[in-house]
Amino acid sequence: MRVWKQLILCAVVLAIAVAAWIAFVPASREFLASWGLEWAVAAVPASGAKPDAAENNAGRAPQAVVALPVERATINDRLHAIGTGRAKATVAVTPYAAGRITRFLVGSGSRVGAGDEIARLDSDTEEIAVERTRIARDDAVAKVERARALRKSSAITQVQLTEAELGLRNAELAVHEAELALARRAVTAPISGVVGILPIEAGNYVTTQSTVATIDDRSSILVDFWVPERFAASVGIGMKIEASTLADAGKHFEGSVSAIDNRVDEKSRTLWVQATIANPADSLRAGMSFDITMKFPGDTYPAVSPLAIQWDTEGAFVWTVDGGKARRVPVRIIQRNSQTVLVDAAFGEGAMVVTEGVQNIREGDDVLVAGSQAPAA
Repeated sequence: MRVWKQLILCAVVLAIAVAAWIAFVPASREFLASWGLEWAVAAVPASGAKPDAAENNAGRAPQAVVALPVERATINDRLHAIGTGRAKATVAVTPYAAGRITRFLVGSGSRVGAGDEIARLDSDTEEIAVERTRIARDDAVAKVERARALRKSSAITQVQLTEAELGLRNAELAVHEAELALARRAVTAPISGVVGILPIEAGNYVTTQSTVATIDDRSSILVDFWVPERFAASVGIGMKIEASTLADAGKHFEGSVSAIDNRVDEKSRTLWVQATIANPADSLRAGMSFDITMKFPGDTYPAVSPLAIQWDTEGAFVWTVDGGKARRVPVRIIQRNSQTVLVDAAFGEGAMVVTEGVQNIREGDDVLVAGSQAPAA
């Protein structure tokens, strides 16, 4: 067969295929019109043309379908997260000076108040220094008294009296410095709380970098947890939370958000949030894991059956029953669940969505919903 004959045959087959597509695919007319090819639609014989829904459906019997009312469902209204608890305040106690611990005044698990002495270092050298400075101060006091008496009789000059008074002030400062060094041989608690297990024993030599004890203030527990990025704008200071320990899920504790980080972690796309839980019974400990629950207003969308979702070249849509007629409603899928699909669509009040029989209906068809009466002939 010559080449020109093959080309003519291909053109004829293509024309027949396009005509059949226009005749039997309703969406084809809108597609060609959008490309400015109205002449192609007009070229199809009148017997195959479908100008409107009323002419298309003339003489068609009502189509039996199953339809369900559109429901409403809320998403993003609840957050579950796993958090880690820590004490309201934790301090690792270190001494002000180096030395040998002579005794501990508390034990592991003891409750202490701020300023209570928990251990003492050897202080013989500091006690001697205090006595020496006190003697020097007493001598300076005597010199000032003599200088003042001699000054009254003009036996010494004012400059000599001033020098004696200056020596007294220096002696008093030396006493204060020695007494401070002696006081710092006692290791005191900077906060109120509970003493943990003591890492060292009496008789050990410690420096200013050595941890003598660890004190936890467990009057309240801080829980650190991370929330997804989509909740970042919804979380606020003071919001209520409900927490339960993973070790005992039956006990629930209430708290509130006390701190929010100023940025979203770029690797995990989560936001660091901190909540405070009161601990009056001292039943919670630092390091516990918590199941955190937070509630939000959420977003509400229409919910339809997965069987109702249909697709064509324009995207997803559903069939609704409006006054006994089938109507095509475009939808945008928001979320798929096990039983329903949340969509964004313009549904009327009390809308019914077709779930069975969708393959037999077209735009404007008369439909008979299962369970309703047939329309009069």
